[in-house]
Amino acid sequence: MPIRRLLLPLTLLLGLVTPSTATAPTAAGSAAAPARPNIVFVLMDDFSVELLSTMSEGQRMRRTGAEFTNAYVVDSLCCPSRAATLTGLPPHLNGVRTNTSPDGGYTAFRDNGNEQHTVNVSLDERGYRTGFVGKFMNKYDRATFGDELPLVPGWDDFEAVMPGGYAGWGFERTTRRGDHLVLHQVRRPSVHASRARKDRAYATNVIADRALRLVRGYERKDDPYFLYVAPYGPHSRVGNPSYPRDPVFPSAFEDRPRAGHPRGNCGVRSCASLTTRDLPGFGDGSNDNRPTVVRAGGGTATAPSWRRVGEGMSAGMATAFLRDRARMVQSIDRMLTRLRRAVGPDTYVILTSDNGFHLGQHGLRGGKGTPYRSDVQVPLLVTGPGIAPGRREVFTTNVDLAPTIEELAGAQTSGRRAGTSMVPALDRAGWDGPEYAFVEHAYTPVRDGEPDADTGTGGRIDALPSYVAVRSERGLLVRLDLSRSWRGASHAWELYDYRKRSWEKTNVYAARRDEPWARDLARRLRAWVDCAPDECRRLTRS
Repeated sequence: MPIRRLLLPLTLLLGLVTPSTATAPTAAGSAAAPARPNIVFVLMDDFSVELLSTMSEGQRMRRTGAEFTNAYVVDSLCCPSRAATLTGLPPHLNGVRTNTSPDGGYTAFRDNGNEQHTVNVSLDERGYRTGFVGKFMNKYDRATFGDELPLVPGWDDFEAVMPGGYAGWGFERTTRRGDHLVLHQVRRPSVHASRARKDRAYATNVIADRALRLVRGYERKDDPYFLYVAPYGPHSRVGNPSYPRDPVFPSAFEDRPRAGHPRGNCGVRSCASLTTRDLPGFGDGSNDNRPTVVRAGGGTATAPSWRRVGEGMSAGMATAFLRDRARMVQSIDRMLTRLRRAVGPDTYVILTSDNGFHLGQHGLRGGKGTPYRSDVQVPLLVTGPGIAPGRREVFTTNVDLAPTIEELAGAQTSGRRAGTSMVPALDRAGWDGPEYAFVEHAYTPVRDGEPDADTGTGGRIDALPSYVAVRSERGLLVRLDLSRSWRGASHAWELYDYRKRSWEKTNVYAARRDEPWARDLARRLRAWVDCAPDECRRLTRS
């Protein structure tokens, strides 16, 4: 059955799990964590894990907090991932399967009954002050709603930056005034304006300023707060450049190459040190990744590749894009520094991304959406009271974020969540938690308003078929639907063994599908396709 058929109405999910109240972490030798701590959640856009090595504040968070080294997303595409983060549900349960209507975007999020059951609503009911700043969801824009943008439930402060933020300059943002939203223009400075003036109007810097304004106001009050900050970086720009010679990944001007600083600012790494060596699997041909079909008699055959003929990327182009993305990240890193200095000691700060990004790995061009590590693995760093510093190897996806945040806040974990709270992993590295992570993706033709129709690197999101996948420490199993018809499915398979390489080198499905570890992955994959929340959680554990 194709994954496109597997949406369950959210109303059928009620009451499947008994809510429970839990406690925040308390590390040995540290003060007890507060009962109702403040929480700042920072969600980057298309941030791939190799970029973390360029961030000075990101490295400080790594040293002083919990780093989840097996953190993944349940769909490596913007809107489905963001919907999963807010709801704790994968796409087949929350109904948000693409970026655009009718199968995705904010309208699908709302029409599938998700708005009243998000993590911010849960904390709002707990007495938290809730604030949002930055990129919200695809199709939450004036092109869809005109001047009357809907007020999203559960946010006391809602400062959404409209899609003009993709280009870096020239966009609108909202503020809440009573029961309606007010739109504010953030105008693009003249091409002749100074670098400093342009950078004051740069989307990441505007988002940082607005987030700092909210934090400082919240810190003066007694109520705990939950602040969700979502910069547009390092997503590629969409549409025309804001200024002549703007790169595909436009950084703030202070980070760009200039006289006396010819390579620009790539943070704690020199730009020259960033090369395709930072991209495992770069340049690997796609012939050994072709999917496998199982014939009626049980034999196998090689299926046609879903990749486009002649794809790939030169080392020079990939390196240039990588360095531009690193420069783009530095304004986010400065925002993190400002936020972490402004919050009090009773505050958890969480840093992650909606998905990764590939730049020439696996014989592909630039983009996202695949089930491969380059696209689904994201950073997940947590700092705050009672957290024992160090690496956590437990498997986690972004459906686990909502129950984790709820447990930190002392709120009842909703019975609708399909994820597992990661709080037990925060005060000890050896927690025996999930060991499997699932990914799903639905094919969609490119429609109006699709920001990833072409990422600016030559990769197109509509090249990807629907699939469902499961990974463990041992390997990755992918079931693809090579049919683009809604009336049937044409399944093909990819299986990768991670014992020799941590990335997806060779499809070994034909030779290894009957080995116990592969059969275990296949059993779990088949059950995930239409799992309800409680079963989804069980499938991630041994």
